[in-house]
Amino acid sequence: MADHIWNVYLAGEIHSDWRRKIIEGVRRHKLPIEFDGPVTDHTASDTCGEKILGTASDSFWRDHRAANINAIRTSGLIRWADIVVVSFSEKYRQWNAAFDAGFSAALGKAIITLHPTQFDHALKEVDSAARVTTRTPEQVVEVLVYVVQGGG
Repeated sequence: MADHIWNVYLAGEIHSDWRRKIIEGVRRHKLPIEFDGPVTDHTASDTCGEKILGTASDSFWRDHRAANINAIRTSGLIRWADIVVVSFSEKYRQWNAAFDAGFSAALGKAIITLHPTQFDHALKEVDSAARVTTRTPEQVVEVLVYVVQGGG
């Protein structure tokens, strides 16, 4: 699999730098990995429906339109991914991250979860669907190094 380029989808909260840490770690190891993820501009993600389809009658329909448009991107990229990393952080607990994990599990994707130990009980079903549960972005990088390089 030396010529294989791995596709990794980074699901989870969009407010901290966990994605950057993983991407930089993978680049340091020169791994053949391409990354995708959700739109990380919070305002763009929340307002795409109104910008494209016009003003909604209330906040439910505003959010509904944006969620459906974002779901086209998310579901397509998760289907394409070899591995899905799902992050749950202490400050930002996102319901969409759990949904992405469930969708990934239903598709039979290899899942790596990333979260602090205090979420172990709350995320027990998500972690049961994951191949690996990690605590730091650096551990995610080390898992990816091993998977891609085969320990060599």
